[in-house]
Amino acid sequence: MRFILTVSLLFFSISLFAQSYAGKVTAVKDGDTIEMLVNGKPVRVRLFGIDCPEKGQPFGEKARQYTAGLCFGKTVTAVQRSRDPYGRIVADVYLADRRFLNETLVTAGYAWHYKKFSKSEVLAEAEKKARAGKQGLWADASPVAPWNWRKQKGTVYSAR
Repeated sequence: MRFILTVSLLFFSISLFAQSYAGKVTAVKDGDTIEMLVNGKPVRVRLFGIDCPEKGQPFGEKARQYTAGLCFGKTVTAVQRSRDPYGRIVADVYLADRRFLNETLVTAGYAWHYKKFSKSEVLAEAEKKARAGKQGLWADASPVAPWNWRKQKGTVYSAR
């Protein structure tokens, strides 16, 4: 109960100071990037603090499908943290049932907590549990973090 209260207060306090967007998800580009229709305009959103496997990487398509299953065609709320170099909004995304999408992906084993950009204890704990339970990509004998996979492929990318 204390955890729920803490998360609720955090969400409330963040939303007081941050721009938030509510809209229908019209596309899921990959596991950690969605497109929403907000006031009739498409808005691309990169999920804050996580990094999902890339297209062509093991579990990349499963991560995209999992994200789509949770939010495609549904209304979500994105609480902006920043913008990335590609102009995308970087945000915490909440589903209609108030689940934290970023955390849900990590818990299911379809994303890493991206510690380079996030100090979230919630995401760190979700990854710890997913690893211990061999959820999703953690069932693989040697999963490769997306940032290392991109380096191996020579892809320049910033996932803030």
